[in-house]
Amino acid sequence: MTKESFFRNRIRSVGVALRGAVLLLRTEGSIQIQAAIVVLVTVAGFYFHISATEWMLQVFSIGLVLGVEGLNTAVEKLSDFVQPKYDKQIGFIKDISAGAVMWVSVAATIIGLIIYIPKIF
Repeated sequence: MTKESFFRNRIRSVGVALRGAVLLLRTEGSIQIQAAIVVLVTVAGFYFHISATEWMLQVFSIGLVLGVEGLNTAVEKLSDFVQPKYDKQIGFIKDISAGAVMWVSVAATIIGLIIYIPKIF
């Protein structure tokens, strides 16, 4: 058995990650809503000519929210697979995972408000 090269292994890993991102976007309503918000704030960024620092904060916030939402979805799917019936402990785990999404979403919203309120008013 020949060992796969490091470069080929990295390309394969990126392909798997892209497939996961597409699956997430196709199957999860919350990510679809967040993707629409991403388009909206990206258009707003160009419209209002936000600074490089503001772009960095916006892109970081977008990545953080989408990434944590993806992890939340993975926790929920794994939890449902491990325990299909209602379980108090699984519910607790899923609530904590959803809470993590809420925290980063609130932070991203505050960053967005800090960027855009002065430009609107």
